[in-house]
Amino acid sequence: MINLKLLYKIIGSLLFIETTMFLVCLGVAIGYEEEDIFPFACSVIISATAGFTMRLLGRKCDNSLSRRDAYLVVTLTWVVFSLFGTLPFLIGGYLPSFTDAFFETMSGFTTTGASIIDDVSTLPHGILFWRSFMQWIGGLGIVFFTIALLPSFVGGSVKVFAAEATGPIKTKLHPRLSTNAKWIWVVYLCITLLCIGSLLLAGMTPFRSINYSMATAATGGFAVDSDYSVFTPAVQYILTFFCFVSGVNFTLLYISVSKRKLSTLLKSAECRLYLSMVLGCAAFIAFELMWKNNYALEPAVRSSLFHVVSFITSTGLLADDPAKWAHVTWVVLAVCMFLGPCSGSTGGGFKCIRGVMLLKVIKNEFRQMLHPNAVLPVKIDGVNVPQSKRVTLLAFLTSYLILCLICSFSMIAMGIDNTNAITITLSTLGNVGPTLGLEIGPTMSWSILPDTAKWICSVLMLIGRLEIFTVLVIFTPQFWKEN
Repeated sequence: MINLKLLYKIIGSLLFIETTMFLVCLGVAIGYEEEDIFPFACSVIISATAGFTMRLLGRKCDNSLSRRDAYLVVTLTWVVFSLFGTLPFLIGGYLPSFTDAFFETMSGFTTTGASIIDDVSTLPHGILFWRSFMQWIGGLGIVFFTIALLPSFVGGSVKVFAAEATGPIKTKLHPRLSTNAKWIWVVYLCITLLCIGSLLLAGMTPFRSINYSMATAATGGFAVDSDYSVFTPAVQYILTFFCFVSGVNFTLLYISVSKRKLSTLLKSAECRLYLSMVLGCAAFIAFELMWKNNYALEPAVRSSLFHVVSFITSTGLLADDPAKWAHVTWVVLAVCMFLGPCSGSTGGGFKCIRGVMLLKVIKNEFRQMLHPNAVLPVKIDGVNVPQSKRVTLLAFLTSYLILCLICSFSMIAMGIDNTNAITITLSTLGNVGPTLGLEIGPTMSWSILPDTAKWICSVLMLIGRLEIFTVLVIFTPQFWKEN
C-alpha cells in the first residue's frame, strides 16, 4: 500500500539538505562569533544522524513512487523539516516552548512570515539568517528544490510536482521535470541576487540586503529588524518591484525574459488580472491616505503600492502601520490577502488564475441563461479549460471558504477579536503574514495567541502552502484503503 522504505529514503535525503542549511547558518554564527554556534552545531549532528538513520531504513527500497506515496511524502517532508527546524530555537532557548518554535518554523518554511517573536533585533545573526533561509528554501518548495538537485527522484517526480506545485494549470518548459526545476531555480536565484545588489546600492548593509532579498524573492516576509525605519523610500521601491516580480508566474517570466518579449506577460489573462488588482487597489488606498490621513502624493503612492504588493504577493513586509489607516483599507488589503498572486510563483492565496477562471465561469453562466442550448467553452489565453478543471475550481473555492469559516469561528470562540480572527485565518491560509485587527496589529507579533490557536494557524499554513487538497486527502478513508 504505502511504500514506507521509499518514504524513509526520500525524507532521509531531504534531511541532508536541512543539515546543509544548518551548516550554512553555523558558518554565519561562527563569522559573527555569537552564542548561537552551539545550537547550530547540535542541530547539524541531530539532523545528520536522523538523515543517515532514515537512509538506512530505506535501503534496497522499490523506487516506484505512486500518487498516494507522492501526496504523503510531500506533506511529511514539510512537517519533518519544520520539526527539525525548531532545534536551533529550542536548544538556544530563543523561544520558550515547542509550540512557539514549531509555529515560527512552519511560518518560515511555508513563507507565511507570521512571527511570535516580540523583538527580533535581540536575536543573534545566525538565528536571523536561519529564519530567512527557511523562507528562501521553502519559497519554490523543498521537494521541488530536491527534484532540481537529485535526478534519482525523477521516476516519481511528476507525481511529487503535482502534489506540491501551485495553481490549477501547469506550464512546462521542457519534457524533463528536473530540467524545468533547474531553469525555474535559475530565475529564482537571479531575482534574489539582483535584489541583493539593488539593496546594496540603496545603502543597506550586506547582512540586511541578503536577508530581505531572501524574504522578498520567497514572498516570505520575516524581517531582521523590529521597526521599519531601515526601509528608506529607495528601499521601498526596490522591494515593491522585486515582490511584484516574485508574484509573477516563473515559467512565463523565464519565457518572456529569455525570448526578450515582455508582451508574453501582458498577453496572459492571469498577469493582466494581477497587474489590474495591484494598480486598482493601490490607487484606492493612495486616495484614502491623502484624504483621511493627510499623506502627500508621493508618500501615499509609495506606501499604498508597497503594501498592496506586499499583501497580494503574500510577502507581508511592512513599511508603515496599516493599523492607523482607515478601516476600509483593511478590507482592500484583506481582498489582496485572499486573491494572491499568479500561479507558479512563490506566493500564496487563491491565485489569480483561479480568479480568471471563476470570472469566465460566471460570465458563461449569464450567457447560458440567455442561450440554454449553447455549448460555451471556457478559454484562457486561447486554451480550453476542461469541465473537470472547472469542477476542481469550485471544490477548491468551497474548501477554502469552509476552512476560513470554521477556523475564524474557532478563534472567535477562543476570545480573539472578530477582525483579527478573520484576517489571521486569511493570513495563514494564504501564507501572507500580517494580520489586521484591534488586538493584534499588522506590526505586532502573534505571541499573545493561545497555544490552540497557534496550532490551528500552523496547520492552516501547511494546508495553504500545499493548496488544501494535498494535505486534506491524507485524512480521507479512501486514501488509506488498499486498492
